[in-house]
Order: sequence, then structure tokens, then C-alpha cells
Amino acid sequence: MQRITREEGWRAKEDRLRTLLIGGLAGDSQDYQVFLKELSAHLRAFLRKRLAGLPDEVEDLVQESLIAVHNQRHTYDPGQPLSAWVQAIAKYKLIDLLRRRAAQELLTDPLDDEPDFFSTADADAAEARRDLNKLLDDLPDQHRLPIIYTRLEGLSVQEAARITGMSESAIKVGVHRGLKVLAARIRGST
Repeated sequence: MQRITREEGWRAKEDRLRTLLIGGLAGDSQDYQVFLKELSAHLRAFLRKRLAGLPDEVEDLVQESLIAVHNQRHTYDPGQPLSAWVQAIAKYKLIDLLRRRAAQELLTDPLDDEPDFFSTADADAAEARRDLNKLLDDLPDQHRLPIIYTRLEGLSVQEAARITGMSESAIKVGVHRGLKVLAARIRGST
């Protein structure tokens, strides 16, 4: 009997879900229902692992993620990995939950004890983002994309390779060389 590797199993799941979604997008409601049902199991496992300390939130977040997938289904590019697209949606929903929980905790603090009401932190952060985007825009794709996916979006080297179509070693080299160029530009030596 031939053993299936972990990657082969992952690819089979990816292909099955992708086929079901594409069928659903083409109007097959049965495929779409099966897609949502199977996807919910994957989302549940993904979120349960990340919300071990908040098990009561998992099911709500699964439902929010499924609704977001449904509402954004028209944005899925069949030429791209489905798992990366779904994972991005689930991560955004997870971040939204964590922000809401943090905001609820912050509201217990008195509002009138803040001496620095007119903080420039938001303006400074926006300016830093503009500067970084300007620096990144000047890089070639083979450097810029690996940095964006691995360093800014937090994807793994494997995920970035799948999304960009580059090899894993090209992603690593692109990050290294791109960061080296950025550091030199920041120092003003180029």
C-alpha cells in the first residue's frame, strides 16, 4: 500500500475544495454547499489552534469567516491557491476579534486620565507606512514580493512561494537581498 505524504494529503484537500468552490461559482449549489461544509471543518481546526485560550469564540469566528468567504467569493482567483485566500480571510476575522476584545478591555480604563490626548502616533505610523511603501515600490518584484508576503503579511516561505510561483530558495534570497538594498537606501549609501 502506498503511503500519502502530508503534502500530498494537503494538495488533495486543496484541489478538492478548489474544485467544489469553482463548481459553486459556476452555479452548482450542491458543490457550493459541500464546499462550505468541508471548509467549516478546516476553519474550525485552524481557529481552534489559534484560540486555545478562547474556545467559546471559535464557532462564532468560523461563522464570521464563512460569511466573509461567501461575500468575497467573487474575488477568488482560480489561478491562485485557495488555502492562502481563505487563510487570509480567517486571519483578518481573527485579528478583528482580538481588536474587539482589546477594545472592550481598554474601555474599563478611565477616559479622562490621558494627558496626551493629541498624540502623533497615528500620524507617525501613517508616515512610516508611506515611506516603506515608497521604498518597496522601487524594488524589483523578485525582492519586493517576498518581503511583503513573509515580513509584512507574516506568511511562511512555503506560502509565499505558492502565491508568487517562485521557489522557496528564491523567496529566501529575495528577502535577504531586498532587505539589504532597503537598508542601504535607508542609510543613504545608494
